[in-house]
Amino acid sequence: MTSRIKVASSALLLVGAVLITEGLTWAADKAVMRPRVPRDQIEAARAVTNPLPADEETIAKGKVLYEGKAFCKACHGPDGKGLGADIAPGSLKGPLPRNFTDKKWQAARTDGELFWILKNGSKGTAMASFVPLIVNEEEAWQVLRYVRSFGQP
Repeated sequence: MTSRIKVASSALLLVGAVLITEGLTWAADKAVMRPRVPRDQIEAARAVTNPLPADEETIAKGKVLYEGKAFCKACHGPDGKGLGADIAPGSLKGPLPRNFTDKKWQAARTDGELFWILKNGSKGTAMASFVPLIVNEEEAWQVLRYVRSFGQP
């Protein structure tokens, strides 16, 4: 089994969700706004900024990666709401994959924090390390530009 498949399998096994309303509002992580970067590293992570422009080309490249090579869509869904289409509600245990459309969460997390998570994973969740195993650093920044597009009006 390839490392990429192992990461995806682990991610799908460890996440969970609870359907709250018909509008597909999902919640499982009561500490959704809690930073995932360790306290002793958070200031350094927050100081890191995305070196790529937030232009259409970068966002389009990020989308291709999100839906393909980086397989973010498997857990975060095609719409970024945090539940892949193939995951049955209530069938999983643990924190739900992050809802990228949550504007409060988008405002609370810096690109540096999100990049740190892509490099190190997110302890207590199924989010594994993706850099450099799955994507390189430039590709990770492209994915983050696309992730940020979910929080735009």
